Amino acid sequence: MDVKQLTDQDSQRWDAFVEQAAEATFFHRAGWKQVIEQAFGHQVYLLYVEQGGQIQGILPLGHVKSLLFGNHLSSMPFCVYGGVVAEDDAVRQALEQAAIELAQQLGVDSLEFRNSSPQHDDWPAKRDLYVTFRKEIDPDPEQNLKNIPRKQRAMVRKGIKAGLESCWDSDIERFYDAYSQSVHALGTPVFSKQYFQILKDVFADDCRILTITQEGRLIASVMNFYFKDQVLPYYGGGTAEARAVKGNDFMYWEVMRHSCEQGIRVFDYGRSKVGTGAYSFKKNWGFEPQPLHHEYVLIKADAVPDINPLNPKYRLFINAWKKLPLSMTRLIGPHIVKNLG
Repeated sequence: MDVKQLTDQDSQRWDAFVEQAAEATFFHRAGWKQVIEQAFGHQVYLLYVEQGGQIQGILPLGHVKSLLFGNHLSSMPFCVYGGVVAEDDAVRQALEQAAIELAQQLGVDSLEFRNSSPQHDDWPAKRDLYVTFRKEIDPDPEQNLKNIPRKQRAMVRKGIKAGLESCWDSDIERFYDAYSQSVHALGTPVFSKQYFQILKDVFADDCRILTITQEGRLIASVMNFYFKDQVLPYYGGGTAEARAVKGNDFMYWEVMRHSCEQGIRVFDYGRSKVGTGAYSFKKNWGFEPQPLHHEYVLIKADAVPDINPLNPKYRLFINAWKKLPLSMTRLIGPHIVKNLG
């Protein structure tokens, strides 16, 4: 079975397959090649199988090589979901084998598949670290509000009583301000402003920013991805004022409210690590965690990579990062986070 690499001329056919394939996600779209290569300088390989002139399966892969964090090939770096999308097992196996051969040619430490469901029980994996939160939402905004558990619903109502308002932003300026303040407080390196601009340029109307204000002051902002009948609030954050007025709670409610009014039927809260604050926050909305399955083929490595903030060896870095001036983190952060994947 012949596995090919996608050319720019065939990206429309690739996206047509993604649009109709039940297993495909927003992160399987061909536009991620342009995003990752332009924003971070990493090579992206879009593998596919074609039979009878029709694409039968796809596998997007990104190669992230770093002195600090290792040399890895994954589907997909910087994305929640990935892995093979195929019409049948033979196509899946052909794409997996092609990925293994590519990983060997590149001399990487490991090959990672970010699967939503388990594919290989005998492969090394992270099965208890990440979960996702997805839920169908009601067409009626009032019913959605009632469906939120009582304590979390009270947080939303506090935001409403505080006079918070939402609006759609056409540029990334206010979003980047709120987002960079938020991740700095968490001790996490910030992505570059260029990265978010490229996301907006590549995905156009499927990438929208909702911003929350109080009497004109910036409170919070979130970048949302739209795919089929789903909304994915993916990057977001709040200013120092957000906690007092429940700005983040109100923000996600407004995303949900606008989405159900636009006919969106699935709210995807994205990936979180078990036991973190983000995990608890999403569960408080009445969303049940669904395990994700990161499966690996070890090429040069002896063990699955452990690059995450819960790893004790990164705690000193995180605590030190929080103490740096915000302006410095915006300058240095993009050079670090681009290699995390």
